[in-house]
Amino acid sequence: MRTTTLGKNGPQVGRIGLGCMGMSWGYDEAGRDDATSIEVIQRALDLGATLIDTADAYGPYSNEQLVGRALRGRREQAVLATKVGLVPDGARQLHRNARPEYIRGAIEGSLARLGVDHVDLYQLHRVDPAVPLAESWGALAELVTAGKVRAIGLSEATLEEIKEADAIHPVASVQSELSLWTREQLAEVIPYTEERGIAFLPFAPLGRGFLTGRLQASQLSGDDMRTKMPRFQGEAFDANQAIVAKVREVAERVGATPGQVALAWTVSQGEYVVPIPGTKRLAYLEENSAAGDLVLPADALAELDAMPAPVGDRYGAAMGAAAAGPR
Repeated sequence: MRTTTLGKNGPQVGRIGLGCMGMSWGYDEAGRDDATSIEVIQRALDLGATLIDTADAYGPYSNEQLVGRALRGRREQAVLATKVGLVPDGARQLHRNARPEYIRGAIEGSLARLGVDHVDLYQLHRVDPAVPLAESWGALAELVTAGKVRAIGLSEATLEEIKEADAIHPVASVQSELSLWTREQLAEVIPYTEERGIAFLPFAPLGRGFLTGRLQASQLSGDDMRTKMPRFQGEAFDANQAIVAKVREVAERVGATPGQVALAWTVSQGEYVVPIPGTKRLAYLEENSAAGDLVLPADALAELDAMPAPVGDRYGAAMGAAAAGPR
């Protein structure tokens, strides 16, 4: 697989990484199998998808344990990223906590669950409006000095928050949603991260499975978070099929799958853009990883750029404000 670096000063990574959330949390529980998930993570390393992303909130906690088991004996082959700052409650909801004392304790839990002495990238999962960002970011910077993390990043932050943090301690990465049907970050954030040499890590680059063209509304069960997202509901789901049709048309022309086209478009948005699609299946991992070597021609990129916006918001009110992106 082609490679880049995790920002201007970071380690080498494949152009496609692996998001591990869905192996433990968030999507339909059907098909989850820890043994297969471990195979997927290990095969990702074989394929060059070396950026492995998890979080303490996924599971909660069990996803880090799973990743730790998968990386046993192969730790040095991975660029290991986890997150802090979203705390689950008993009702499957999340609230934000980025207090310095919480961050200092949380890293110890993550290191123990992952079975490592440091993580390569520690990300603030969400900025906490109840805590000055300077305090949260300062606590993360202390962990770099202590050798417990190599670099620190932000997730779902505004441009102003990224600049504020970057003035205190270098921001290594910004993680947010970016795909053919979620492009808001192209306006300001990605131009800034590219200029500053900051990695941008798109989650859900396949539109949470929608852009592959394989997803049917009947496949979404009650425990799948997509049932609470407006784009996946009723008439919006049907209307958004027009986006999939265009992606499929381009895919047929370039000899790829719709999912590979969606990933290749995302990679094309910047030198330091490294999407982290998630999957629980080896076949889909192979397909996704192959997109790291797919370079779309200019006419295909222009067609994809011209596609209309999707019908429906990213998040629904039922998902709770804490997890729903920037404040």
